[in-house]
Amino acid sequence: MVEETPETKSRSSDSQDDHVVFVGDKPFMNYVTGVVMQFTTHSAKESVIKARGKFISKAVDIAEVATKRFLEGEVTIKNISVNSEEFKNKEGKDVRVSTIELTLTKN
Repeated sequence: MVEETPETKSRSSDSQDDHVVFVGDKPFMNYVTGVVMQFTTHSAKESVIKARGKFISKAVDIAEVATKRFLEGEVTIKNISVNSEEFKNKEGKDVRVSTIELTLTKN
């Protein structure tokens, strides 16, 4: 099984990767808070929620709660991108894992 390390990135410059939330094992509300803070505290125009494998459904839930409960009327889901990554696991076996990117944008 492939685990992704949970991580939230936010830097002061305005590049594409600055407002990305990577979903992993942390509690659900930590990610929702991270997304909400991107738009409120960091004045982001866009934020991207990325997940893969078993965390995809959690990423969708995070996007829905952030846009419909906490940022209702302020933020919408702009784009949903679904893909897959292929790599070798620890045993050297080829593994394919589904990925999702949800792009949220400020209205």
